[in-house]
This record gives sequence, C-alpha cells and structure tokens, in this order.
Amino acid sequence: MMMMDTIELEGKSFIPVEELPIVEWPCVLNEEPQPTLTIKDNDLFLVTDTLGNIASSFRSDVNASMGLFCSDTRFLSRLELQIDGHSPVLLNSTANKGFSLSVLCTNPKVANHLPPDTLGIRRELLLNGALFSQIEISNYSTNEVNFQLSLSFDADFVDLFEVRGFNRDKRGRLLRAVKDDKPREEETGELILAYQGLDGAIMESRIQFNDRQPDYFKGNTAVWELTLASHQKEKIGYRLQMFTNNRQTSRINAPVTFNQAKAAELMEEQNWVQQTTKISLDKTIFNQAIDRAQQDVYLLRQSFEKFTALSAGVPWFSTLFGRDSLIAASQTLMLNPDIAKETLIVLAEYQGKVDNDWRDEQPGKILHELRFGEMARCQEIPHTPYYGTVDATPLWLMLYAEYYSWTADRDTLEKLWSNALAAMDWIDRNLQETGYLRYAVRSQRGLVNQGWKDSGDCIVDRDGKLANPPIALCEVQAYVYSAKVRLAEIAKMKKRLDLADRWQDEARDLKMRFNRDFWVEDQGFCALALDGDGNKVDGISSNPGHCLDLGILHPEKAYSVAERLRAPDMFNGWGIRTLSSLSPAYNPMGYHIGSVWPHDNALIAKGIRSLGLIDQSLELFQGLIDMTLVQPYQRPPELFCGYERDGDNDPVRYPVACSPQAWATGSIFQLLQMMINLVPDAPNNCLRIIDPALPESIGSLYLQNLKVGSTFLDLEFQRSGNTTSCRVAKKRGNLRVVIEA
Repeated sequence: MMMMDTIELEGKSFIPVEELPIVEWPCVLNEEPQPTLTIKDNDLFLVTDTLGNIASSFRSDVNASMGLFCSDTRFLSRLELQIDGHSPVLLNSTANKGFSLSVLCTNPKVANHLPPDTLGIRRELLLNGALFSQIEISNYSTNEVNFQLSLSFDADFVDLFEVRGFNRDKRGRLLRAVKDDKPREEETGELILAYQGLDGAIMESRIQFNDRQPDYFKGNTAVWELTLASHQKEKIGYRLQMFTNNRQTSRINAPVTFNQAKAAELMEEQNWVQQTTKISLDKTIFNQAIDRAQQDVYLLRQSFEKFTALSAGVPWFSTLFGRDSLIAASQTLMLNPDIAKETLIVLAEYQGKVDNDWRDEQPGKILHELRFGEMARCQEIPHTPYYGTVDATPLWLMLYAEYYSWTADRDTLEKLWSNALAAMDWIDRNLQETGYLRYAVRSQRGLVNQGWKDSGDCIVDRDGKLANPPIALCEVQAYVYSAKVRLAEIAKMKKRLDLADRWQDEARDLKMRFNRDFWVEDQGFCALALDGDGNKVDGISSNPGHCLDLGILHPEKAYSVAERLRAPDMFNGWGIRTLSSLSPAYNPMGYHIGSVWPHDNALIAKGIRSLGLIDQSLELFQGLIDMTLVQPYQRPPELFCGYERDGDNDPVRYPVACSPQAWATGSIFQLLQMMINLVPDAPNNCLRIIDPALPESIGSLYLQNLKVGSTFLDLEFQRSGNTTSCRVAKKRGNLRVVIEA
C-alpha cells in the first residue's frame, strides 16, 4: 500500500523525505575554504573543489558557491568520491576547457590492504544540457587489489539568492522517489533527488549510471565493490539531468553519452571560433590571454527566448543583465557583432511596458536582471524581470547605434526602431523634473543604488558621506548625451528631421548644463553625482572616466579629469581605483569603494585615448594586462583589490569575484581596439584606422576575419621604434579602409 502523503507526477511517485529517511554516508571532505574549479555551458554551471567534489556542508562563504546550478537553482549540493571511506589524494586538476574539468588523483593508504598511490583515478566532468561524468580507475600495483569506491550525491534545490545570503521564512520540501513502496533507486538503478517548491513545482536531479552499474545504494550514495588485477582498468560513468515538472530544465537538449556530449561541445566551439575575428600577437603569453578571453566569450553565451546574449558572470550573475550584457556586447563588436544584435533583440523583448513599483518597471525601460528560480516564481524577489537600473536604457540606445556603425544592418535597425523610440521616451520623461536622468528605488526588495556601482555604500562625497536620492550619476548623463547625438544621426538618415533636430538641440543643452552643474572647481574634477537636492557629490571616483570618450565634457575639463585619474591615489599601478585612497570611505577590499575593475579601466583607457593621450592609455593597458597574466588561466577577474603595486607583489584577489565575467573578459578586446583605434562606418562603406599605437611590449598584432559591414578584412599592425604601421593584408569585399596617422 502506498504511503498517505504521495505526490504523483506523470507516472512517478514521490513522498516527503522524512517519511522514508535517507541513510547518510559520512562526509570526509575538508570543510575549510577550498580552491575551486568552475565550468559553464549555456544555462548550466558547476563549481567544485580541485578534486571535482562538492562538500555536503558549507561553513564558509567561499565553499557556499559550490554546486551544479541551472535556472538559478542548485540541483546538486553534494558530490563526493571516496575510496574505502577516504578522500582521494589530488595529483593534478584543470578546468582549462571551460565546459569540462579533469582531475587526476590517487588513493591514500587504506588500513593494511591498499598501499598509497596504488590507484590512478582519472575523473572528468562535462556540461552539455546535463552533467556528464566519466571515472577511470587503474591498478598500478603488481598485485590484485580489492576496494570500495563510492559516489555520494545530494541536492538541496536552494535558490541562488539563498546561496548569496537572502533569508527565506519558508521553503518547500525535499522528496524521495519511490516505486512499489521502495526507494526508486533500489528498483531501477536510477537515483532521483527531488524537491517540491512553494509554488508546487517539482524539481528533480535524475542520475543514470553507465559502464558499470553500482553494486548497491546506501541512501543517496552509489557503491561499487571493485576487484582489479594488476594494471586492470575499470570505468564508471553517469549522467545527471535536471527536470522541472517533468520537463528538462536546461534549454539545451542533453546527449545520451559522455563522448557524444564532448564531441558536441568541441564542434560547437569550433563553429563559434570560425565565425569570430582571429587575433594574434607576437608574444605567446599575450596570445594565451586573448585565446582565453575568446573562449570565455563563448562560454558566457546563454540562451534567452530564441536568442543568445552574454550572461554577466559565474557564479553569482549567470543570467541576463541589462547593463552588463550591453557593455560586454559593445566591447566584443570587433570579435563578433552578432552578439550585439541578439543582445539588443532579447532586451527589446523584455522592454518595460507598465508602471510597476515592485519591479521598478516603467514603459520603455530596459531591464536590470532576469531570474527564473523559486524565489522569483514566488514573487519573493522582483526579478521577473527587475528593472532597477538607470543606465541600461541609454546604453541600449548607444549599442543600437554602434551596432549599425559596424554592420549597416538596416533590417535590425528598422525592426528595433519602435523600441528605440520607447527607450528615448522613457529617458525624456525622467529628464523633465531636473534635466538629468536620476534614480531612486521604489521596490521593497530593490537596489538602493542603480548605476554600475550598485552597492549601498559607494555614492559618497569628499567627506565619505552617503548621498541622498534621487541621484544623478555623471556617467549616466554622458550616456544620455551620447544616445541623443547618435540617435540624431540615425533619425537624419531615416528622414525624421524633427527628431534629429530635437535630439541634437537637447544634447547641446545637456552638455552646457552638465559642464556647469557637475564641475567641482577647487578639485579640477567632475562630481560623481548630484544628490536629491541638486548638490554635488564630490568624491573623487572613477565614474567621470566614462565621460571622456563620449564628448560631454569640454576639452579642458576632460584633460583635467584624465590627469587626475592617473594620480597615485587613483592609479595603483595595475589600474584605476573606483574611489580615491584619500577618501575617508576608501577600502581597498570594498566592492566599489577602492577596488579596481577591468571593465571600468578599459572604458577609461578608451576615453584617455580619445583625448590623444596615447602613452597614458597604453600605460593603463600594460597594468591591466600584467594583472591578467598572473591570474588563473590568464583570465581577468570581475575586480581585484586596490592595494598598491609595489615591486614584485601580485595583484590582490577579491575573494568572491566572478570569473569568468563578461565585461571583464570583454575588456581585453576593448583594450586591443583602443590601441589600434578602429572607427567603423559601415553605412558609408568605410573603416578608419586612426593613429594605431602598440605598446613597447607588443611588436605586432594581426587580425583575421574582421567583419565590417559585409566585408571581411585581415589587418596587420607592426611597431617600429615609436610608430605603428598598419597594412591591409587581405580584403574580401569593397569596404574602403582609410589609415590616418
């Protein structure tokens, strides 16, 4: 007879886990903070320790990020390989491929029957719509050995926001799959971990074993009793698929076998590489950083609706972000303009339609963040999507114009024109009160600060005092100015002279007021923001650096800002800090109050370059590339600490920085473009290359398959002495290339 509290779902039966308790298999992993390996594929990501394991309890914030995640839900919270109840000994591990990790380990001494280093254990984990694993065990002794190998699984199905520290008053309930009144795994050999959310949704992690089936199960632990002759090998494998209400949770259809999954991943990556610009330098170590950045762009691609955009970063922000996805798409136009196209389209699909205080939504507004987890589905957080960002809307308009400059894609321009008008209308409605685009949170669970520095303690004056909302950030006004100028050109092309004239006039007026209202005369610097009373928030920060390339500052003010940003309290030798080290609020470990962000610096370097300060911009490039080359996998992190570069010290890592992270990765390409200074004008069939300049550390740079409009180019840049020459090595199309020295 089936137990009373039974849940039926399309032929499967579940009961609350407390009605048939699971026998726990002891955890032997070290629960102190551990180095981690991260892999990602589309909407899946996995974080493990360097053995490929996931501890069953999380006593530190660092270890708390471990697990297998999909749709903002942790579908695997324990994954532990043991040999006779002992943890293996690590020999080597890597997640170099990005979508897979490999571990080589051996056994410790086990009692009197298994000497140390007897077994060679090769373990691979791979993502492709599911988690695939293959374990190969070899006996390297001259004698037969007998031992027990176990794999322990568990899934807590917590929402990613819970992992990040959000508290919940109630949770759903863990379930156990049963068949004929017995645990399902004992009847079918398939281990199922399950949970019913507060919204009634049933989530499952289904684990199917291949090669050699487990000899038995003990709770959620699969156990093999192995006997291996001298130099005999044994293979064990499994596939873990995630389901929500009996439908595959991942948007990617999972292959059946590990080998099929690996082949599919390699083929997809190869196809992606063939569609992108190939960038190579004369220095091998620089090429490693560029190759890594290109691979990370591939890894960060994620499906939303029918389109693909770059997710912001792993582990905390593996989803669609307005600001992050837009800036990363702009940074990678040189690599592949299709990223920008699909980013524009998918964000237009979610463009705000109504006034909704809970989501900080307004008609025409571009979203901040989209989430799919239980907390979003239950309206415990407003991310369905959440619109609390002041800058994503003008950034969308800037990318809209920039994409057209690269591609002359008139079809996409026309398709999104109504979205562009709606975005500009949102800006104009919000400019009416003060003439500046401002933010103030309306949602009970929204962000207090809604610019790119969105932590609660970062908008400060020179005394370290927090600003009162509504807040008008300096860089946001520069984005609005740029959007007006660029959209005026498009309106002129579309014969909408009424809009072109209006937007040009509004841009001129904004520039005049901005230079009057934001300038801090005694500091020779631009204010970080204006507060709710219109007072200058005059902390010395990196934000004004975003204004340099966009033309809103008068030239003498722009040069003054550029010079101040390079002073020792701002530039730490690796990059420019988010906040001056002289500020009372400065903290080198603060998220936005003293740390250094690669994307922030790439934008500043681009701005400094636009003023003709080439050597100064190359100095920024060199600091950032030096920082990148000493990072794991030569991968720039989301941010790092603001401590001074001193002698041979390495940059200090920020403990919970995302890596890979989209706009940190994109900064590599933005810095390269800054050096060679490409100015595309595909609608007029022209590419200008203005004063290209390679730093002393780079002798040559070669671009292959660069796409501008419908033309593909190979360009070669060569440094000789203090000058850099450019040569068109190959051209497939009729684009005019104008090289200006």
